[in-house]
Amino acid sequence: MTEEIEFILDSTKESMVGSIAHLEKEFLNIRAGKASPAMLGSVFVDYYGSQTSLSQVSKISVPDARTITIQPFEKNMIQPIEKAIQIANIGFNPMNNGDVIIISVPPLTEERRRDLAKQAKAEAEDAKIGIRNARKDANTDIKKQEKDGTSEDICKKAEEDVQKLTDSYIKKIDELLAVKEAEIMKV
Repeated sequence: MTEEIEFILDSTKESMVGSIAHLEKEFLNIRAGKASPAMLGSVFVDYYGSQTSLSQVSKISVPDARTITIQPFEKNMIQPIEKAIQIANIGFNPMNNGDVIIISVPPLTEERRRDLAKQAKAEAEDAKIGIRNARKDANTDIKKQEKDGTSEDICKKAEEDVQKLTDSYIKKIDELLAVKEAEIMKV
């Protein structure tokens, strides 16, 4: 196999691994019943004029399965953090006791579980689209190599390898989705 074909296969695999990593990160933001600091990953606070992630201005902990506590590093950040959580529109109602912000994570209703399962399916479908786009780009590059004089057999084998990669990563996405759906639907 030529060096160019090897490079195409390596970059395709790298792209597909990136799609899987992105999907796993997105799945962390979809809550599945129990409290987790990752639920607040999308919250950004106005910290002296710049948008800063919540984890950089406070300590986030989970004392039990239904509670998240946020301890700001600076006391004057309590109000901005509360406001940022409400603006993020993630379904939480923060309360503070002067030192710490406490979020009670409500139990999921059946309807909310279905919505979260749909959201997980949509994220998985986006990841599959990313995998398919990587396959399309690789096949286009392989066809260019064939036009530039690489043997037809080598190109055919490379296309088969790209398809095997695609199939394996699509299967991995389906497995990740099945695990996430089971986690969401578990009462």
